[in-house]
Amino acid sequence: RSAMGSIGTPNGNGNGIGHGSAAVARRQHAEGPAAMLGIGTANPTGVEVPQNIFAENLFRVTKSDHLTELQQKLTRICEKTGIDKRHFHLTEETLAAHPELYDHDAPSLDNRLAITVDAVPKLAQCAAAKAIAEWGRPASEITHLIFSTYSAWGAPSADLRLATLLGLRPTVNRTILSLHGCYGGGRALGLARELAENNRGARVLVACAEITLVCIGS
Repeated sequence: RSAMGSIGTPNGNGNGIGHGSAAVARRQHAEGPAAMLGIGTANPTGVEVPQNIFAENLFRVTKSDHLTELQQKLTRICEKTGIDKRHFHLTEETLAAHPELYDHDAPSLDNRLAITVDAVPKLAQCAAAKAIAEWGRPASEITHLIFSTYSAWGAPSADLRLATLLGLRPTVNRTILSLHGCYGGGRALGLARELAENNRGARVLVACAEITLVCIGS
């Protein structure tokens, strides 16, 4: 808001925007601070792995049992994380059908992206639908969509796919944050706040979805 105030103030050289434009800008601002109107979460439905056997399971399905020292290290890490279970999109059947996913000598990026390009927006759809239901208004009233992911790249982009899955208006303002990693969710919320507080009547949907397929390997 302070930035908008400085923009709306003449600079003394006759080159400022002027008080009239400043008043218009103030009318475009929301009347109060941004607030969360609904929250939803979702997990991949492929397979659920208890944390106490995660390391053993990972090394087995990626045919890396011979890396005993590394497996022991991961086991120790898992014991201290406080996580009870993990959810994965990949199943053992999928890994068996795609050995290139855990073979460092085999090209696999195209195959990984072919899986995530559909799976990531669908995972985001599950969580977003819950948030919209908690909000209690139709999805068509959403004015802005922010989608953060490092797991899905391509064209059409994941934000457009998600907007289509949710039935958002074709005119919805879309922003995608790609390759931000763990930082993406925080930045997405910050951007949503800026949009909500500077656009009267804005309803901003934030979606963050990741599938570890992009980085899984032996």
